[in-house]
Amino acid sequence: MPILVYVLRIRGELALFVAIPLSPLNLNMAAADLKLAACLCLLAVASLPMLAIAECECTASGDEDSDKGRALTLKIIAIFSILVASSVGCAIPSLGRRFPALRPESDLFIAVKAFAAGVILATAFVHILPDAFEKLGSPCLVDGPWQKFPFAGLVAMLAAIATLVVDTIATGYFQRAHAKSAAAVGDLETPDHAHHGHGHSHGMPALIASSSSTSNTDEGAKLIIRHRVISQVLELGIIVHSVIIGISLGASESPSTIRPLLAALTFHQFFEGIGLGGCIVQARFRLRSVVTMALFFSLTTPIGVAIGIGISSAYNENSPSALITEGVLTAAAAGILNYMALVDLLAEDFMNPRVQNNWKLQVILSVALLLGTALMSMLAIWA
Repeated sequence: MPILVYVLRIRGELALFVAIPLSPLNLNMAAADLKLAACLCLLAVASLPMLAIAECECTASGDEDSDKGRALTLKIIAIFSILVASSVGCAIPSLGRRFPALRPESDLFIAVKAFAAGVILATAFVHILPDAFEKLGSPCLVDGPWQKFPFAGLVAMLAAIATLVVDTIATGYFQRAHAKSAAAVGDLETPDHAHHGHGHSHGMPALIASSSSTSNTDEGAKLIIRHRVISQVLELGIIVHSVIIGISLGASESPSTIRPLLAALTFHQFFEGIGLGGCIVQARFRLRSVVTMALFFSLTTPIGVAIGIGISSAYNENSPSALITEGVLTAAAAGILNYMALVDLLAEDFMNPRVQNNWKLQVILSVALLLGTALMSMLAIWA
């Protein structure tokens, strides 16, 4: 039986090993194992700021307008506003059952998804990746090779490649498992067709129709499997950077820093939620899985803010441990989101024959994409 092993190591100080058995006999169990791994990774990421509490080799930069009372009020507002924005954004694509315009096959749905993908793309390129370069190139990192090599770009590139590998392997594994299951069912049904045939004149058309129906079913199943892998990998990348940015907001004591972050994160989480929610709807998960994934997405940033509030008195964002940990994870998140936005969200829709054969829809998607990237990029002026 194949074993999938996740390893997370930070400067040799923290190591997490998760071994997951992958059984081709049960797809639901395999999906549950992947969710368990995501939970453990979330817990590991949430505990990483503790590495920065004990080390204060580099003096923390003081906030000029530090006001703990006002800052705490803004943080509490941020927790609830981000939670609501994330939940609403993730829930909007699910309204397609009642509103036909929001169904996955509608033009409006594809356009909104392109806008959300633009927001995710700008988040990775304009917000996350420059922050990773800043942290890993900090003057506080005087020891080691950090000043001699652009590690942020390297980590982002390796994370994108790793996402491609995981995306490919997971999709192939689930499709092979589905093919084996379908073949086993087909073998059981073959004798019935052989015994109940009514001659060549009736049997051949029925056989052709059955073959065509089976082919369409297989294609639909493969597409669903693809969307399920996309939604889970996308959520993993979102979880990593959401916790980190939440901690940064929660640890700040400056109201002038928190205000623009609050607005930017609320906008970002809302449209990121629409993008993720669209993938979840297309994956056709069971209700329990949909609720679980929506809760994970909605709670990660508020949890990060709460962690930041709890460690704000002892947390030193300029300590080497904090800079390296946040820089590496932020760069990795940027690489994951870049890959997911370009390959799994945009390329899949833009290369769809339905879009390729409709120039008006191509223009609409392009405008929606550019509008999403422009609006999210403009927020970098303030946050």
